[in-house]
Amino acid sequence: DVIAQFRIRNETVQQDNAKDDAIAMTARARLGYETASMAGIQVLVEYDHVIALQDEYNSKTDFGSNDTNKSVVADPATGDINRAQISYKSDMFGATLGRQRIIFDNARFVGNVGWRQNEQTYDAARIDVTAVENLTATYAYISQVNDIFYNDVEVKDHLLNIDYKTPIGKVTGYAYLLEDDASEATNNTMGLRFKGKTSLDALDILYTVELADQAQNSGVDGAKDNDAAYSLFEGGIKVSGVTLVAGLETLGGDGTASFSTPLATKHAHNGWSDTFLGTPAKGLSDTYAKAVTKVAGVKLLAMYHDFSSDKDGDDLGSEINLLAAKKFDKNFSAGIKLAQYSAGDTGVDTDKLWVWAEAKF
Repeated sequence: DVIAQFRIRNETVQQDNAKDDAIAMTARARLGYETASMAGIQVLVEYDHVIALQDEYNSKTDFGSNDTNKSVVADPATGDINRAQISYKSDMFGATLGRQRIIFDNARFVGNVGWRQNEQTYDAARIDVTAVENLTATYAYISQVNDIFYNDVEVKDHLLNIDYKTPIGKVTGYAYLLEDDASEATNNTMGLRFKGKTSLDALDILYTVELADQAQNSGVDGAKDNDAAYSLFEGGIKVSGVTLVAGLETLGGDGTASFSTPLATKHAHNGWSDTFLGTPAKGLSDTYAKAVTKVAGVKLLAMYHDFSSDKDGDDLGSEINLLAAKKFDKNFSAGIKLAQYSAGDTGVDTDKLWVWAEAKF
């Protein structure tokens, strides 16, 4: 298979601070090739290149625009090898070696940050075991994280994710043991997740519960671990093509240390304005409600977030997210989405608007 993908996107950012408004019109070309399966073995190589057609923004890098007087748009303009891997797959076993994409569950802890023009990939060895019916066990060792800013960060990360499908949902247990190679700082997260649905006549009842505990250590001799907890409680219904969901997600914090998700696809959580890419020291509680449907083949989504600190319950603002997107066929899609963050006791009012079109072959 030849891999050919093209995406053009315009992102505008307006913030109520001293920064000038940002306009970033960027285009990404992704070209690659994957061989046919030869006794279960496949080889894949893929290259990405991003260009800035309008570069009135701060990319936070030396690649393309780095105007520090303007707001940030995290889409540097350059190119690199996105994936280069060899894989093997059988009915009971799979393995992948090389630069690869890794996404676990809803990408809350491990993801590829696929929304950005340069996605996050991993130099890793991965093993998937599916020998037991309804059970999947995955282990991955990561030696390097290739982030969206084209940084190559050497690490010693061990990831274990095990899920089991039941008639009413999927139970997932995980352990993500992260270590920075240079500083020897560690971030160890262990958790349990249950996600499922139950049908009642024409109504689907949706539910998700997730709990995790995290221990962090700075790597300095004699330093004590900082502990933080994570919880997610979500419920909803789907009826007549409309999905309604409400939830509460909490990333714990004590004012000194807070629960962090360094490998996550963070843009997908806690609001599209990306105000909370880093968890505040007092933690973050996100109470949210979401409605999703389709009209004439157009996906429509509206979401509201109310933010507060886990410790002391400080007002951290609120956010509205709106999206309209359509797949025209298996190759072409386009969309528009909006994020409006209103500051609370802290923060900066932020409006972001995206318009994009994409072709995949």
